[in-house]
Amino acid sequence: MPLALLALAVGAFGLGTTEFVMMGLLPDVADDLHLSLPTAGHLVSAYALGVVIGAPLLAAVTTRMSRRTVLMSLMGLFVAGNALSALAPGYDSLLAARFLSGLPHGAFFGMGAVVATSLVAPERKARSVSLMFLGLTVANIAGVPVATLMGQHLGWRATFLGVSAIGVAAIVSLALLIPRDHTHPTPATGLRGELAALRSLPVWLALGTTIAGFGALFSAYSYITPMLTDSAGYADSSVTLLLALFGVGATIGNLLGGRLADHAMRGTLFAGLTSLAAVLALFPLLMQSTWSAALAVVLLGVAAFVAGSPLQMMVMEKAAAGPSLASSANQAAFNLANAGGAWIGGLALAAGFGVTSPAVAGAGLAVLGLGVAGVAYAVDVRRAPSAGRERVVAVSTPGRAGSEAEAEAEAEAEALR
Repeated sequence: MPLALLALAVGAFGLGTTEFVMMGLLPDVADDLHLSLPTAGHLVSAYALGVVIGAPLLAAVTTRMSRRTVLMSLMGLFVAGNALSALAPGYDSLLAARFLSGLPHGAFFGMGAVVATSLVAPERKARSVSLMFLGLTVANIAGVPVATLMGQHLGWRATFLGVSAIGVAAIVSLALLIPRDHTHPTPATGLRGELAALRSLPVWLALGTTIAGFGALFSAYSYITPMLTDSAGYADSSVTLLLALFGVGATIGNLLGGRLADHAMRGTLFAGLTSLAAVLALFPLLMQSTWSAALAVVLLGVAAFVAGSPLQMMVMEKAAAGPSLASSANQAAFNLANAGGAWIGGLALAAGFGVTSPAVAGAGLAVLGLGVAGVAYAVDVRRAPSAGRERVVAVSTPGRAGSEAEAEAEAEAEALR
């Protein structure tokens, strides 16, 4: 694997740290700015809103730019947003700075995935994406706990200055390690080509699978703390360590999913969603003791992130003519899953079904994701015969190379896998 993937992982580490660290800093920020906790919670939502808006918008306006330049510019915006968060004099300015920090998140992961796959052989594309996402999962193991401790001992402003420094390191890494000859858009891209790719039904089915599948994760994960304390009996002080265990599971699942998806992308996706549904359905049982609850947290991370790389690859392959915008839109879909999953889990709690009921609701969302993925597969199978007829016509055309037709056949077979 090329060393350039390390630069992408450093950027992902910074993005993952700043996205999740606010949860741990909310009490400190609320006390310092004289806010209620619910009001301070809007700072989390502001970042997510920035991701949803920024992912497709920034991907669309940068379609003709060098991808290397785009990645460095996005990290520059990330540094600015976090520096402004550290210097924010009040709540309104901090809210705006958090929104600004979220704008480059989805576009960076979307463009980064396109660049990562361009750096490796076709049989290693999913693995390259998983190595970029490794920065995000490691952020949950090390970045978020360390940044939270920094905020508690040095002040929450110091945390955002530290995250800005990570962003600067990412810019330097991108400048040194991303090769120029892999960063320019192909002739098929451009805003018109990118938008045309989004008109494809398989692309929207892939995005729907992301929303339902990862909505299942966030339905449970958003309420994992009360499950661990009220049901499993853990002390509040143990929750940080248990969340780090989730990061360990996510890292294992991410690396495993990338490796398996290079051999069978569709099979890995189905296996991941099926495992996620099973783990979530067992949560009420697993949360009855401390050891099984810890196991459940790890298994949740593994099952959810096994499906991460296949979902990203499926969107990119279905939008092969303009993958940058679709890839970034998939990051917006992840954040819609975050918000939607938390909302559905909250409905289960509000209905009085018990503290582990959000996990059961998540199991239902995972089954829904499987259903959408099944529909996507059926659409591919139905379209395959017509694609085959077009290939036969192409082969019979004078001057058409047989090797080119064979390459198209192989690409279609890979897409169906």
